Amino acid sequence: MKKMILWALLALGMSTSMQAQTDVSFGFKGGLNVTNFWLKNRVLKKENQEGYFFGPTLRVASPVTGWGFDIAAIYDQRQAKLYAENDGITLLQRQIAIPLNLRYEIGVADAAAVFLFAGPQIGLNIGEKSKSFYDDAANWRLKTSAFSVNMGFGVMLLKHFQVHANYNVACGKTGDVTFNSAANSVFNDISGKKKGRASAWQVGMVYYF
Repeated sequence: MKKMILWALLALGMSTSMQAQTDVSFGFKGGLNVTNFWLKNRVLKKENQEGYFFGPTLRVASPVTGWGFDIAAIYDQRQAKLYAENDGITLLQRQIAIPLNLRYEIGVADAAAVFLFAGPQIGLNIGEKSKSFYDDAANWRLKTSAFSVNMGFGVMLLKHFQVHANYNVACGKTGDVTFNSAANSVFNDISGKKKGRASAWQVGMVYYF
């Protein structure tokens, strides 16, 4: 009985110690995307365009070790324009993205901290699954889900404000553009399926409550 009480007290002490050494914060993030679109084709020109993201986030960090992680559920919109001469079409990707980042913070008292972060992200497509253009000579089809990786850095101010920048690298294809035989009337022998990838430069802000 005494051993059980001792073990219970030890477990309680460890739990209290871990809670004391862990900083848990809820917040809301938002920012801008600049899509870095890649298409396996040299005929079509590409023009990257701005998008945005926003949603709730959770940060867990240890003031003692500097290590921690953050996870979020965000609405993420990206777009890029494909065109030949003056004729173009805008490809739009809307998704619910769930990034999970490992982070390392180096603090300066309680005033500020700089940090590095990296981790995987899963995106679930909630927008258009496909779109035809050039008089049905081509069709853009998005995957229902996408996997990517984040790598970035940021600054935390007064434990509430965060500014960060990162590159989100698409792993595998985001979708593909299929050109049928009619595409030859628009382009020069471009029929077939071309893979597309939508990575993005991202700049954002977070407010932790």
